[in-house]
Amino acid sequence: MSRRLDALASMRTVLAAPRDGVASTASRMLRSIVRVLFPWLVVVLVWEAAARAGYVNVTLFPPPSHFIRYVIENDFRFGIGPQGVTMWASILSSLLRVLVGLALGFVAALATGLLLSTWPAGRNFIMPLLQGLAPIAPIAWIPLGIVLFGVGNKTAIFIVFVGVFFVLTIATTVAVSSVDQKLIKSARTLGASGPQIWTTVVLPAVLPQVFTLLRINFFGAWMAVLAAEMVGLKNGLGAIIIMGREMFDTDLILVGMCLIGACGYAVDSLLLAIQRSVLWWKEPT
Repeated sequence: MSRRLDALASMRTVLAAPRDGVASTASRMLRSIVRVLFPWLVVVLVWEAAARAGYVNVTLFPPPSHFIRYVIENDFRFGIGPQGVTMWASILSSLLRVLVGLALGFVAALATGLLLSTWPAGRNFIMPLLQGLAPIAPIAWIPLGIVLFGVGNKTAIFIVFVGVFFVLTIATTVAVSSVDQKLIKSARTLGASGPQIWTTVVLPAVLPQVFTLLRINFFGAWMAVLAAEMVGLKNGLGAIIIMGREMFDTDLILVGMCLIGACGYAVDSLLLAIQRSVLWWKEPT
């Protein structure tokens, strides 16, 4: 009888473990969401209270309740007639530009940095060029991008690409040179070939550093894309703010600013999630 009771207790423990794990994960996600949203909720409540008490001019600086109602009443569409765009199309346009530019820049920088690490003559020639181009802000590349590619998606992708390529290439080269030589010697002692050393020692040591720098440089690239949309492109989140300026519509300007901040935070969270899941051996900073 006691054996049966022990077996039943063991089964209950095994069956309860997944539920406990799911509950724990859900609890962590809920705490994370609350930690992110709570400060913004406080800001919104103070903003609304100040507007209702008359401390804020709602015409010049409308509270969230005003411009959220504005968006809903206009069916999430901005602009007049054929020049009008939907909110979802604007978000998608900006996100596609920045994500494609980031992906191309990351892959190209990683490949170039690894190549320069194995080619001393090329590194001595190219590194001074990269170090001279890296300090140039992405926004400064907008006129050249328009000259080379015209007004369109190619220009925006080019701006994001140059905004991350030079810095990430330098970072990759430096990271490869700083890999612990004891690890490489240990791999060779265990019989690892040259390609195996690169894939099992060098890349795992380099990728977390480069990906962290990609997240940092994303914000500069994001602002550069928005600036390009304000200068010449006719769609995207940056264009919403210019449209609001031309229409003297403060509600539209604030909507654009809120969408820019929310989308930027979402992309950074996506990059962080990718880093945690793919580069699991190194906790992101």
